[in-house]
Amino acid sequence: MEVIFATRNKGKFEEARRKLEEVGVKLLQYDGGYPEIQADDLMEVALYGARYLSRKLNKPFFLEDAGLFIKTLNGFPGIYSAYVFRKIGCKGILKMMEGMEDREAWFRSVIAFKEKGKRLRIFEGVCYGRISYEERGKKGFGFDPIFIPEGSDRTFGEMDVREKNRYSHRGKSLDKLAEYLRRRIGKR
Repeated sequence: MEVIFATRNKGKFEEARRKLEEVGVKLLQYDGGYPEIQADDLMEVALYGARYLSRKLNKPFFLEDAGLFIKTLNGFPGIYSAYVFRKIGCKGILKMMEGMEDREAWFRSVIAFKEKGKRLRIFEGVCYGRISYEERGKKGFGFDPIFIPEGSDRTFGEMDVREKNRYSHRGKSLDKLAEYLRRRIGKR
């Protein structure tokens, strides 16, 4: 089965490709973009993007929206994570958190999957953890060098793709999508 992942992010695509190849899905990348509305929730952004793409793409496809939510910053950067990363990066978040002892944070991922003639399906994943005190690691992308998932003492930036996928929010939502696709194509 061929499925399109609508993303410009090569790191996200590689994470998804590795997960879905395990269930016999050939992943194709669509990097033509889609409108990302300003909304208060990742779900709204994902649903709007999926509705838009359902008029453009003829194969089964999905998109994924994710965000980093930091407790002491009232959930910031949240749905604005990509924008905030481009503007202030990891260093900016660490600067904002100087002197803060509560480092609790979580990543949330929402996948919207659509096949022609079928209803839209949503798969969510959350990874709880904490913000480090300094950047560590050069792997991954975005805020990976400052996020330490629960159960680890290493940041996502210090992990290879397979290890990160075992912990990550995206890994969890991709697991749910992979299970759905495995049942859908009858692969055991």
